[in-house]
Parts: sequence; structure tokens; C-alpha cells
Amino acid sequence: VAEGEPGEGREPFELPRFWDALGQTFQVTSQEATKLSLAFSRPPLPSAEDCQKLSEDVQNAILAVATVYYWLPKGQGTTLRKMVRDATTEVVEGMIQLTDTILNAPVESLSQEQLISTGGVWEACEQVSNLPRGEYNQAAVVSALAACLGVVKDAVEEMEHALVEGQDPYGDIMEDEELGFRGNRDTYWSEADRQLLSSCMGLMKASKACLKKVLAAVKAHGKADSPEQIAQLDDLADIANEISPSVDELALSMYPPVNPLAVRLNAAKLASVLKKVLEIAKTSHVCPPSEEGWVQFLTGAVDHNMNKVKNFTQGQL
Repeated sequence: VAEGEPGEGREPFELPRFWDALGQTFQVTSQEATKLSLAFSRPPLPSAEDCQKLSEDVQNAILAVATVYYWLPKGQGTTLRKMVRDATTEVVEGMIQLTDTILNAPVESLSQEQLISTGGVWEACEQVSNLPRGEYNQAAVVSALAACLGVVKDAVEEMEHALVEGQDPYGDIMEDEELGFRGNRDTYWSEADRQLLSSCMGLMKASKACLKKVLAAVKAHGKADSPEQIAQLDDLADIANEISPSVDELALSMYPPVNPLAVRLNAAKLASVLKKVLEIAKTSHVCPPSEEGWVQFLTGAVDHNMNKVKNFTQGQL
């Protein structure tokens, strides 16, 4: 499941039928996990015959889950397929863990590990109800973009909080052997640092605005009626996924002692990802003429803040 690629089925693909079948197989797997766990929750052990029946039922349930996943053709969109694949993998891994726990646990009583593993399979099987089922790939891309936006929002808020005038960025850490004495200037920002970091904050805020706007555009205009539209949505989700790690890398390099060249490098990486997102959005179907204004504005904001970062670090080159 983790490595394989679903093929293009011979029969016409019906999304509602797929969701029904996937929901049913996940439900059956959850029930088989309960049966297996109960059979080994107290002595006496099931007979060899019962063990064989239990293991066959578990195997059939897992094979059914994998089979239904393989129904989902590539043409429905890679973002949707990745979400279904992750959910399917979690169910299979959960069942492997439960089986291992039972094999390694003493028979006298129901172990804590066995309870946790059984709950893990139930939780994994319930994930199917959280999968985005809107218009094919569009709902999956909305879900992926919203997740990215949440992470970037948190990073921006954390850095804003740390940059409050006069605040010690390591105020929540007591005197530490590695950091040295609290008076060590390596744990504080200089005035020059703060000037550089304000432009970096501009880039981080542009990241948040960029994801917000792209998300709204996909919600308003995103369609999955043609292979081209599906591919454009996937491209947007793929590049948007690069924003959050780039924001994190920049944020980490902003903590003292500040190395201006490392900050410049990470700022340039983030600016490059944002320009790519805006370019892909601009040339896709989610950006009719009514959306072009914010694309232009945010492109300008990224360039403006990146130029300021370059000016502040020019002397370091």
C-alpha cells in the first residue's frame, strides 16, 4: 500500500461507490480487531482452529481495505490519493502492531499495550469519516491547504510573541549550562538583528496571506472536471506543502545568536517557494481575472521584504 501505485481501472470509476466500499472495509477491520483482541484478553487461549479462523478473518479484512484503496485511480488526483493511502497505511500498520502485541503479551491478563493497540486500530479505522469527500480532488486540496495554513499561523504567532520589544527570546528557559550565563549577549537580539528580523517577519506574514488567499481561491473557483484542473490543484497542494518547512527553517535561524547569512539564505528559500506558489496559482483555473489583484500585491510584498533582507545583510557577503 505504501509503495504501490493504483492503476486505471477498466470499469468507469464511481466516487460514491468507492467511499461506501472504503467505509465498509474500514468498519469490518475495526470489528475484526475487537474480535481478535477479545479472544486473547483472558485464558483459556482460543483453539488452533479458532486461531486460524481469527487470523483468516483479519487477513481478509486487511486485503479488502487494500483492494478498495487500489480502486482509486491516479486520475482522481494525487492529493486525494495520498490522503486515502495514508489512512489505509495507518489501518494496516495498526493491525500489525495489535497482532505483534498479542503475540508478545502474557496470556494471564489483558495488557495495557493490547488495549492501546486495539484503540489505535479503532482510531485509524475512524479516520475514513474525516477524509475530504467533496468534489473529487478539490476537497482534498482544500483540506491540505488548510492544514498548511494552520501550521504557518502558529509559527508566525510564536515568532511575533518572541520579538515583542525588550522580551528575552529564551525567557522561558532557566539558566542553562549550554546557553551559559543569562547575561550572555548571544541570547539577546541587537538592534541590527531586530531590523533584519522585521523584514523576515514580513516574509512570514506574506506566507500566511499567500496560503489564505490560495485556499479561498481554491474554495471559490477550484474544479476537478478535467485532468488538467485536477493536475493544477495537485500542483498547488504540492508547492504549498513546501511553505511550512521553509517558514520553520527561517524562524529557527532568527533566534540569537543571529547569523545574518543563514537568515538571508533561509529567507531567499522561502521567497522562492512563495513566488512559485503565486506563479502556479496565477496560471491555474483557480485565478480568474478577479483574483489577479492579490497575486500581484503579494508578489510585490515578497520582493519588497526580500530586498530589505538583502540590504541588511549586504555587508556580510
